[in-house]
Amino acid sequence: MKFPRTAKILRSQFDVAPFAAVFFVLLIFLLQAALIPVSGLQMNLQPPTVADLPGVDGAVIAVAVDASNRLYFENQIITEAVLKTSLAAALRGAHKPHTLVIHADKAVSYDELARLALLAREPLPGNTNLGITRIVLATLPAASATPIKP
Repeated sequence: MKFPRTAKILRSQFDVAPFAAVFFVLLIFLLQAALIPVSGLQMNLQPPTVADLPGVDGAVIAVAVDASNRLYFENQIITEAVLKTSLAAALRGAHKPHTLVIHADKAVSYDELARLALLAREPLPGNTNLGITRIVLATLPAASATPIKP
């Protein structure tokens, strides 16, 4: 049995304007997302997960090292000489001992981390400050089976 079709899908001429407006709005959003630079550092930060390590109390100075052994301090790429003077400037006038926290890429060698630790310990010429004596590597705490209650 054949049923007659009485409803027409498009009774008038197809209007492209609403579809074009939606298309251009989507295009503007996608272009803005693609053109806005994303700030940050491309690092494969996967610090080891360890249990029962004490936290750090007191003042902290953070330094990051990427896979290319570039040093980052206060969101800027710096050289070792500039890092040494920046650490000395951060320590100047400090009454409490500071702790250097090293955030390292997974591909950074142990030699590079040891060299960075020795660099932080060295005093500047003419400066009586002995440098940073407490140096730790950034790690993640182990997952706890029981939730911590505040």
